[in-house]
Amino acid sequence: MKDFAGRIAVITGGGAGMGRELARQLVAEGCHVAICDVSQAAMDETQRLCEADRLPQGVRITTHMVDVSDEAQMQRFRDEVTAQHATGCIHLLFNNAGIGGGGSMIANSREQWERTFNICWGGVYLGTRIFLPMLIAADHGHIVNTSSVNGFWASLGPTVPHTAYSAAKFAVKGFSEALIGDLRLNAPHVRCSVVMPGHIGTSILTNSRRIQLGDGSEEFSAEEVAGMRQRLSAAGIDLSQMSDDDLRGMAKERARSFQEDAPTSAATAARSILDGVRRGDWRILVGDDAHALDARVRAMPERAYEVEFYQSFAAEVGWRLG
Repeated sequence: MKDFAGRIAVITGGGAGMGRELARQLVAEGCHVAICDVSQAAMDETQRLCEADRLPQGVRITTHMVDVSDEAQMQRFRDEVTAQHATGCIHLLFNNAGIGGGGSMIANSREQWERTFNICWGGVYLGTRIFLPMLIAADHGHIVNTSSVNGFWASLGPTVPHTAYSAAKFAVKGFSEALIGDLRLNAPHVRCSVVMPGHIGTSILTNSRRIQLGDGSEEFSAEEVAGMRQRLSAAGIDLSQMSDDDLRGMAKERARSFQEDAPTSAATAARSILDGVRRGDWRILVGDDAHALDARVRAMPERAYEVEFYQSFAAEVGWRLG
């Protein structure tokens, strides 16, 4: 699918990050877009940015409040897309929504762990399951599932457990690869790509915390700070001279730096994804760090979870994630 003009794209997690940038770039090329998110304010900003970029004549962008882990809400999303875009088909499905959290099977709650897994994996499964008939009804269709480098390397470094997100992203990668053969046999005009980004400049740290807490609070609670102090102390970091407010400031700075100082911007990532779709790539690595880590894990898989592996890779690409 080399030309997106006149097509219809569905994007989950379209309120920020790569989802927002995919929407902006697609509508600029004349593609109609339906985005969903759990924040209406975030989607309103995406829509404002799309319109500020001067939408091509006749192009529509619609917003839909949806929790992608909830099947009834996803079915409603499909029905709204059908009604508001006056169509029984779509051409592009970007299963992009995701959050972090629930990194530890031991230290984190089951609720937090499953919230992350059910969005990052369940959202991809439900999105594909529910929108697939509309893709099959089109002349050409393309499913784009967002995994991660954590879909082939289940780590953020030696001091940060990362089980829920990594398990989900491994599931997305395996599902997408298996879907390639399934589509070839049963719906050959529909293709599937799996996207594996490295460190992309998005607000996922801030947004994940808001979704996990469920209250939209900007301030870190005493319980959160205590957990942060315990984790950092266990990693051998001396916090004896740091107050709780210092730790709050550190967490906010980490979220700012993750978004603003990333090696790859969300806009660049979206361009890479769309270029991969145009080429028909089934495997889309995004960012120099993703390419470097992929090569490293393939070269020495048995050492991939040793401390030295992470330290040497972090020194090579400048990662400071864990």
